[in-house]
Amino acid sequence: MTTAFVFPGQGSQAVGMGKALADAYPAARAVFEEVDDALGDKLSEVIWDGPDDRLTLTENAQPALMAVSMAVVRALEAEGISVASAARYVAGHSLGEYSALAAAGALTLSDTAKLLRTRGKAMQAAVPVGEGAMAALLGLDYQAALEVAQEAAQGEVCQAANDNAPGQVVVSGAKAAVERACEIATAKGAMKAIMLPVSAPFHCAMMAPAAEVMQAALAETEVKAPVVPVVANVVAGPVSDPDEIRKRLVEQVTGTVRWRECVEWMAGQGVTDFKEVGAGKVLTGLTRRIDRSLKGAAVGAPDDIAAYLASRS
Repeated sequence: MTTAFVFPGQGSQAVGMGKALADAYPAARAVFEEVDDALGDKLSEVIWDGPDDRLTLTENAQPALMAVSMAVVRALEAEGISVASAARYVAGHSLGEYSALAAAGALTLSDTAKLLRTRGKAMQAAVPVGEGAMAALLGLDYQAALEVAQEAAQGEVCQAANDNAPGQVVVSGAKAAVERACEIATAKGAMKAIMLPVSAPFHCAMMAPAAEVMQAALAETEVKAPVVPVVANVVAGPVSDPDEIRKRLVEQVTGTVRWRECVEWMAGQGVTDFKEVGAGKVLTGLTRRIDRSLKGAAVGAPDDIAAYLASRS
């Protein structure tokens, strides 16, 4: 069985995530301590004790989700399972791409935490609250969703932000344009068009100021070649060269998360098993929607690790 490790993005966070892991594995607890030190605050307390509205803040949610993913990676290593030995590829959904890069040794844990704190703040600051929006268009394929976004724009920004799975595309942009997209999508036969409870219009041209911030931050950060190829969101293909990794991370801030294509590309390379490393089960559900022949399982708690170990024996 050929395996890929995939890493969740924003929306998978939940108060208490990673606590059982930290209690069970000293190596996992050390991840949270290192992230706290890197950021100069007790993010671990917010992760484990809340309140939920503080954890949900973009600048907290992004490094928090990465910390949980890396805690799982370290726990797996303590059980003798390394990324290099177990995964043919790694990939992550939006911020999860940073987790994938950290897991594959391209970025240090401390640098990844700092980059995600910077990214979260920059994305939040790029657009005043209330001016942007995102919506999920359910029941339309990607091409139809692109046409809806184009028609809805009317001189404003409206783009496909996430191609998550067949029939699940998220659009992002100016609030009025996204609202128009919901109306147009419904008229074109979408099952649902749902405005999302997000604080900013991620993965669209309105994020350009945040892309500039990330370009500067990444230029000052050491990036190494990953131990396994990282499948990048914006190209839906593998990247290993440090300069290209930086370039794709900058493009990702304003570009489409091509998740469906990422999974399809890995499947085309022979991957049949997708392990979702970190909090939640969102990507596991998407994997099944993309291709029902693929296997997926979430690995985020001690019981999940035990089940994974048992499946390998």
